[in-house]
Amino acid sequence: MKKTVQVSNQGATLDTSRRNFLKLSGIGIMAAGLTLVGCDDDRFDYNETNVFDLGTGDVGVLNYAYALEQLEADFYTKVVNGTNFNSIFSTTERQVMTDLYNHEVIHRDFFKAALTGVTANVLPTLEFQYPNVNFNDRSSVLATAKALEDTGVAAYNGAGKYIKNAAYLVIAGQIVSVEARHASAIRSLISPGTTSFAGDDVIDANGLDVAKEPKEIVGVAGAFIKTPFTWKERI
Repeated sequence: MKKTVQVSNQGATLDTSRRNFLKLSGIGIMAAGLTLVGCDDDRFDYNETNVFDLGTGDVGVLNYAYALEQLEADFYTKVVNGTNFNSIFSTTERQVMTDLYNHEVIHRDFFKAALTGVTANVLPTLEFQYPNVNFNDRSSVLATAKALEDTGVAAYNGAGKYIKNAAYLVIAGQIVSVEARHASAIRSLISPGTTSFAGDDVIDANGLDVAKEPKEIVGVAGAFIKTPFTWKERI
C-alpha cells in the first residue's frame, strides 16, 4: 500500500463482550499445531531464483501464510510499543490493539512451529518497512491495520483451495475467522456505529468474504516486505 488513507479521528467504543471475545478467540491455536502431520507437495509451483523460494504443495501455502502473519505481528508489535500508543488511543482501543497483537504473534509462531515440524524449507524471519505509516498518528495506524486485516482475510480465502491436507485446511479456517473478527474490530474503531464492519468492499452480493489469489495479495503486502521471496502458481 503506497498511500495512507485518512480517516476520522473521532473516539470509538467496543463493548466488554467483544473485547473479551477478541482475547479468547486466539486461545488454543498453538496447541492445534501439535496435531498437524505431513505435507502434500503436488500443487504450488514456484520460480527458481537466488532468493528464498516458498516451496511446493502445502509447504508453499504454509510459508505464504507465515509471511503474512510475520507482517501482521511485526506491525502490531510496532503499534503497541509506539512512543505515543497510550496517548493516541483510548483505553478501549489499546485493549483491542493489544489483543490483536497477541493473536498475530500466536499465529506467526504457530506457522513457524508447524513448518519446522514437517520441512527444512522454512521461510526466514522477514524484514519490513512502513514508509507511509505514521505510528504516532491514530488515523494512519488504523488505516494500515484495516488494509492488513482485510488483505489477510482475502489471502486465506484465496489460498484455501490450494491446501490438500485436511488438518491444515481446518486450521486455516479457524485462523481466517479470527482475522475476519480483527478486520471487523478495526473497521468499528474507524467508523463506530456504522455498517463498515461488513462493508460492500469486503462482502460480495452473495454474502461472502472477498477471496484473492497470492499474486494479488503480494501486490499489497509486498509494499511492506523488504525481504524478497518467490512463488509461481501452476497454470
